[in-house]
Amino acid sequence: MRGASAEAVARAIADGDALSGTAGFAGRLPDGLLVRDALGRQPIFVESNVAASDSAESDADERQQWSFSPTDLENPESIPAGHVLAPGESPERLLSLPEPPTAADDREAVVGVRDAIGEALESVETDEALESVEAPEALDSVESSASGDLAVAFSGGVDSAVVASAFDAPLYVVGFPGSHDVSAARRAARLMGREGDLRVVELSPEDVERAVPKVAEATGRTNAMDVQIALPLFLAAERAASDGYDRLAVGQGADELFGGYAKVARAPEDPRVEAETVRGAVREVMGTLPDQLERDVLALRGAGVEPVAPLLDDRVVRSALRLPGHLLVDSRGERKKALRLAAREFVPDPVAFREKKAVQYGSLVARELDRLARQAGFKRRMDDHVSKYVESRLSD
Repeated sequence: MRGASAEAVARAIADGDALSGTAGFAGRLPDGLLVRDALGRQPIFVESNVAASDSAESDADERQQWSFSPTDLENPESIPAGHVLAPGESPERLLSLPEPPTAADDREAVVGVRDAIGEALESVETDEALESVEAPEALDSVESSASGDLAVAFSGGVDSAVVASAFDAPLYVVGFPGSHDVSAARRAARLMGREGDLRVVELSPEDVERAVPKVAEATGRTNAMDVQIALPLFLAAERAASDGYDRLAVGQGADELFGGYAKVARAPEDPRVEAETVRGAVREVMGTLPDQLERDVLALRGAGVEPVAPLLDDRVVRSALRLPGHLLVDSRGERKKALRLAAREFVPDPVAFREKKAVQYGSLVARELDRLARQAGFKRRMDDHVSKYVESRLSD
């Protein structure tokens, strides 16, 4: 079991409690059930024929038919978030996110977010989050301490800055020379008094070209958007691993939980969401987290580190679910309002209220992938030319 003890997971399933106080989990329980938490924070895969199999399998055979990595299986199929899978059965949903009432008092709601984030960060600092957690095989030989083995992925935005505020650890930013993310990270590190901790991973075209097949293989994905997003994470993690760190703290989940997307801010006018309200749109995009987190976790593990995502702690998720629409996106269109107000406890105001670009654009990785694809003969007039380039690199 990864992410929590088998006993804690069994209790959560028995109680139907999707937010029982963990940071996500997946694995095999003693009774043979395979399980994945309601937000899909830990990926888990099964051979695609296992669920449909009518034959009884021995424990030993059953163990061989599932894995935390899709590369271990011949025909991997992801177990859906919030589901359990018994041998020979189809996945059954037993855990769903609650729908708590909206907080009536704005100040109380923001304080709730602040306190939840503080507790989640503290749980990582004290190593509580690692108790009873199975580490990846590649990391088994590395001794863990409270934070000495941990680095931080740092873009200079509010999400990564809040995470970075809790740790005396190096801050890794990835980008091409002159990229938005590198400039923003330098400014944020200076404002936080952390200039000495900042480590800039300055990219070259060769770095991206080399990493493309590795990312595609680790994640099992070749579509352009997934590879563009995973590449900067992979390259930051790869550098951190080479420097001796086996955990990488990330700010993943904040955009989905707290209303960070433009399409959420424009609900219901934006055709990319079906919800009629901002709050409904946030709930809708939270449903995309299992797929996104699967990609990110696999990319990071493929680079040799274990991700730590404090902003996806159950306590933070629960506090976000109670927020009214105007604390997600305010009347002026400012996104992640409650998170930014809560972040003032952890970082300077200019960092808390800074807007950011998506990592694939802020690092200029998307631009470089497009250039590499065209250079390899995959022209823009071709349908999905970057994905075709990625597929060609993987086959090579």
